[in-house]
Amino acid sequence: LTASHDPTMADQYQYNTNEEKIVKDSHTKEIDLINRDPKLINEDVIKVEFEDVIAEPDGTHSLDGVWKLSYTTFTVSKYWCYRILSAIFGIPMALLWGFLFACISFCHIWAVVPCIKSCLIESQCISRIYSLCIQTFCDPFFEALGKIFSSVKVALRKEV
Repeated sequence: LTASHDPTMADQYQYNTNEEKIVKDSHTKEIDLINRDPKLINEDVIKVEFEDVIAEPDGTHSLDGVWKLSYTTFTVSKYWCYRILSAIFGIPMALLWGFLFACISFCHIWAVVPCIKSCLIESQCISRIYSLCIQTFCDPFFEALGKIFSSVKVALRKEV
């Protein structure tokens, strides 16, 4: 190797720093506090507003003050109930879901994929043996049948 191809300490340090930065960034990425559903996974499921739950048809209306207070009560209680529940159970649920998906990832990486690869390797071996058996036993048999029936001629006649 020539001196121009040897990595210097500065290059190696820069490489290690960049690698550490990539690893660190993947675990500490900044979270968007405005758009909390960027992939829209709860777009049509969770959006429940007052009008989606409570409605008064024409001819059956409560007092205007009751209607306004009902709207405010529904909206504020839904808002604060969600906030309180997420404050109490949000972190434990995040821990539970993180653990669950880590277990699923672990099983997939260390059990499912190797098992599938093993089955594919075994099926290729069995496929070769099966192909060899077909070529050895069935191909000659069907070739002979083909030669026997190749001389058979079928003629259709229309009888009046």
